Amino acid sequence: VNAPHNVLNSESLADTARRIAEESGGCITAEILGKKECEERGMGAYLGVARGSETEPQFIHLTYKPEGEVKKKVGCVGKGLLFDTGGYNIKTAMMELMKFDCGGSAAVLGAARAVGQNKPDGVEVHFVVAACENMINARAVVPSDILTASNGKTIEVLNTDAEGRLTLADALVFADKECGCESIIELSTLTGACMISLGKQICGVWTEDDDLAKELDEVSKATGDKSWRMPMADEYREQLKSKIADMTNLGDRYGGAITAALFLTEFVDKKKPFAHIDIAGPVWDDKTGATGFGAKLVAEWVRRQGE
Repeated sequence: VNAPHNVLNSESLADTARRIAEESGGCITAEILGKKECEERGMGAYLGVARGSETEPQFIHLTYKPEGEVKKKVGCVGKGLLFDTGGYNIKTAMMELMKFDCGGSAAVLGAARAVGQNKPDGVEVHFVVAACENMINARAVVPSDILTASNGKTIEVLNTDAEGRLTLADALVFADKECGCESIIELSTLTGACMISLGKQICGVWTEDDDLAKELDEVSKATGDKSWRMPMADEYREQLKSKIADMTNLGDRYGGAITAALFLTEFVDKKKPFAHIDIAGPVWDDKTGATGFGAKLVAEWVRRQGE
């Protein structure tokens, strides 16, 4: 997360994922999907964001399999924007910090490394990161474009700086449908609105599943990665309606962290426990830089799933 974009891009993040698998002693395998494989899966939302960058998109999938019986199969999805200019809705402040927009992927891959070392029993884990950059060129997405995600849902892009949720949409469908995960958690530096609500030391948790909310609260207290459950106000879903697509990628000015969470629920089976965790605040410390927030939370949550 501290690394600048000219050092860490989607391709070097994919190399890091391969190294985690190689150092796991065989319990973790790495699969990296390129542009062609993503196109075959219909990942139009993710690829729409990625097409503005000179770097090819790298869809990272690490699989941990324990020795012995698998009691549960879970998914851990991390937002992997290696740099975020905002696209054509270009950022006018704090752009120099947008290397930290890969904080969700750092937490998930950090947890994968810990899982590979600790080798928890009873749980199969799929770590998923749709890695790319949100850049500007002649091929980049522009406001009013309509993208089609891999579950067939169409998305009207009202703002190119609400791009993380577009990449996560296809990552969540992959974890849900292709991997068959029974429950999924997702970590992302998604909204400034969450930082306004909770400050820079506490992450927000959105889930409609009370059992999953309790699990994450207990893990948060055990690891010191502070969290707070936020409302999943379904009445705000109205803000995401589009006249020409299934939904827009942005709600109104107020409640932006909630509408972002509601958007993501459209890409996971409603019957499956799913939690969105917004780590935009605690992933970065202005005095010291990247904090590593979320890695302990994910690793401990995974360990407890196999008990």
